[in-house]
Amino acid sequence: MAHIIPIRGSAVRAVCAPDTEGTLAFSAVHGHRRAYRITGKGPAVLLIHGIGATSAHWEDCIETLARRHTVIAPDLLGHGDSAKPRADYSVAAYANGLRDLLGVLGVERVTLVGHSFGGGVAMQFAYQFPERVDRLVLISTGGVGRQVTPVLRAATLPGAGLALGLLKVPGARLQVAAVIRALQLLDTGLGLDAVDLVNLVDALPDQNSRNAFTRTLRAVVDWRGQVVTMLDRCYLAQGVPTLLVWGDRDSVLPIAHAHIAHRAMPGSRLEIFPGAGHFPHHADPARFIRVLEEFIATTTPSDWSVEQWRELLRTGRPEEPHAQAAEREYREASERSAT
Repeated sequence: MAHIIPIRGSAVRAVCAPDTEGTLAFSAVHGHRRAYRITGKGPAVLLIHGIGATSAHWEDCIETLARRHTVIAPDLLGHGDSAKPRADYSVAAYANGLRDLLGVLGVERVTLVGHSFGGGVAMQFAYQFPERVDRLVLISTGGVGRQVTPVLRAATLPGAGLALGLLKVPGARLQVAAVIRALQLLDTGLGLDAVDLVNLVDALPDQNSRNAFTRTLRAVVDWRGQVVTMLDRCYLAQGVPTLLVWGDRDSVLPIAHAHIAHRAMPGSRLEIFPGAGHFPHHADPARFIRVLEEFIATTTPSDWSVEQWRELLRTGRPEEPHAQAAEREYREASERSAT
C-alpha cells in the first residue's frame, strides 16, 4: 500500500523509516507529485531507472541492498506514478529533480546507480552536484557514443507516439509476441532484450505517459542516434569511485561503449556480464548485487573539493593516449551513425 513520508528535519534518520516491502511513497516537489520507494538504513544508494521504466525496475535488488543501505528508487518525472506534466525532460532537468527530491528526504550524499538513460542522469548529477556523490555505478549507460538501437531512433520520428499506442491493441500484441519469439529462436541480441523493451511499452498506459516518454527520448536521441555525450567532461569524475557494468550482447547500446567509457574514466572498474543484453542486472541479479556490494565495500566515498574541481577545469581533459583513443572512437562511431 502506498504511503506518504512527511518532510521532517535534515538527517537521513528522520525520513528513512525502514520499509521492508519497498512500497511507494509520495512527496510533492515544486508542486508535482514524485513517487519513490525508500527502505533500509545506512549509507544512501539512489537507483535511477531508464526511459519508460519505473522504480519497480529494481525490485530484484532493493530488498538485498536495504540490509546495509538506505535505498531510494524514484519514479522519474513523467514515469510510473510520478506526475507527467508538460515539462523539461532533459538529463539536466532530471538531475535537478533528483537533487531536490533528496533535499525533501534530507539525504545529503548518495552512491548513484543508473541504468541506460538513468546512467546519463547519474553522470549529469555527478557533474552538477559533485559534492553530493559518494560513488558512480553506470549500467549499460547512455551518453558514450551515437550508436543506439534503431528501435529507439525510430521512436523519435513523427507519429511514433501513435505507434506506441497501437502496440497496446490486443492484435498487435500477438504480432509483437511472435516477432519476439522469432528473435529469441534466432538467438539475437535484440531477442535477449525484446521482452524488457516491450515491458517498457506496457508501462505507458495512457497518452500522457507516452508523451512524456517521447519528450524524454527526444532529449537524448534523434533519428541518427544519441545526441549527447559524457566523454567531453567525464574527466571531472576523477577521484569518484566508478563502476561500469555491461552485457556483452547488449542490442541497445553496444559493448564497445563500455570499453570507450572505461578508457575515458581512468581508475574506473569494468564488469562485463557474458551472455547478457541491455539489462545485465536482470539477467543475473545475484551477480549484480554481489558486484555492487563488493564495489561499495572496497571503495572510499569521493572526497570532493572545490579547489580540485577548479584545477581539473583549468587543466581540461588529459591529453593521454587513452583519452585520445576514447575521443577518436566516439568521433568514428558518430560518423558511422550518421551515414
